[in-house]
Amino acid sequence: MTDRDGAAGQRHADHADEAGDRARPADRRASGPLSSLDPVAAYERRTTRIREEIARNRRGEYTVPTWVLALALAAVIGVWLLVLFVL
Repeated sequence: MTDRDGAAGQRHADHADEAGDRARPADRRASGPLSSLDPVAAYERRTTRIREEIARNRRGEYTVPTWVLALALAAVIGVWLLVLFVL
């Protein structure tokens, strides 16, 4: 996909990664036993996971959750049975 200027979207993903690196201070990461209870550390871990997931999705590494696939399969089988036995 290209943007208005005709450039590929990878440039934006690289820029977002650089901006994320600058936004995260390295000295805020605590590795002690109380780090799991620290709300600031928990917030930073969560935002880091979200940023990494968005970056993976932009690279095309997204996957469909198993429950969605199972639900779609059940719907297809249900419609098939409905057509065979009701109509």
